[in-house]
Amino acid sequence: MELSDGIRTDHPEVFVPHANAPLSELGRLRLARCVVEDGWPLRRAAERFQVSVSTAARWAGRYRQLGEAGVSDRSSRPHRSPRRTRPRIVKRIKHLRTSRGWGPARIGPKLGLPVSTVAKVIHREGLPRLSDVDLATRQALRRSVRRYEHAAPGDLVHVDVKKLGNIPDGGGHRVHGRSSAVRARSRPQALGYAWLHTALDDHSRLAYTEVLGDEKASTTAGFWARAAAWFTDCGIRVQRVLTDNGPNYRSRDFAAALAATGTVHKRTRPYRPQTNGKVERFHRTLATEWAYARPYASESQRRAALPNWLHLYNHHRHHTALGGLPPASRVTNLSGQYS
Repeated sequence: MELSDGIRTDHPEVFVPHANAPLSELGRLRLARCVVEDGWPLRRAAERFQVSVSTAARWAGRYRQLGEAGVSDRSSRPHRSPRRTRPRIVKRIKHLRTSRGWGPARIGPKLGLPVSTVAKVIHREGLPRLSDVDLATRQALRRSVRRYEHAAPGDLVHVDVKKLGNIPDGGGHRVHGRSSAVRARSRPQALGYAWLHTALDDHSRLAYTEVLGDEKASTTAGFWARAAAWFTDCGIRVQRVLTDNGPNYRSRDFAAALAATGTVHKRTRPYRPQTNGKVERFHRTLATEWAYARPYASESQRRAALPNWLHLYNHHRHHTALGGLPPASRVTNLSGQYS
């Protein structure tokens, strides 16, 4: 008779045992059957399954009383909770929440209860957050998350700019700390900023980024000309470009650059940055995994690391929105896809 590491996961009250637990549910069942059906002494069964005699007696007793159901995991929830908030108080909390739109910080003092208790009651009763409630009607708002993905590479390319502070020679605060004296020595004058211009394909998440000195109209137009050429080299014909309403994207220079590549320009709605959220999320990844991934000794060192990181992102890094595959996997015949 061999012990099994199998654990039931379809039981509504299963608690996965820790790594050193001697018995799974199947192990308990085998132990109990050895005692109840095969007549093993408790001490022998305890030694065989490497548990105490009291543990062997407990599982044998439950099996004798309830059968196979007796060896299943049970909830640790107590049968009685004498200190639980009384139903009458819960009803008052719910009334103040739904009729007046009060939060725990106001309901608690009103009823003489801790704010934490009120918050737990609101959560336990499944009441919606105030941000999800219409304050006029007290009705829950119906919020839907709209996600989209264009069918083919090039159908839509997201374009955006992210601003980063330059790193002084010798390293910044991530190397030397945030002491004002160190900053004064290592940064005698303003170092300025770098602007990351990015074009990201909506379907494949393939990304092209340049570090430039500003976000002026002429700079943005030049970036798009090079980005469009790069996508063409990847076998992608860009049909549409989506940007925000920044002045560089509303300029004549940028319009002329798009016209030269035969690309249609689309803009996000004002104050709706989530419309361009894919490139916004890419910039967050870029900052985390490249810009601030390690303490660079200089700005030139950080910029020199960008091409390798972009290659890693496009060709090798697993992307959760693509089922764990890299962006290059969605572009047919992409050069360097497996390098």
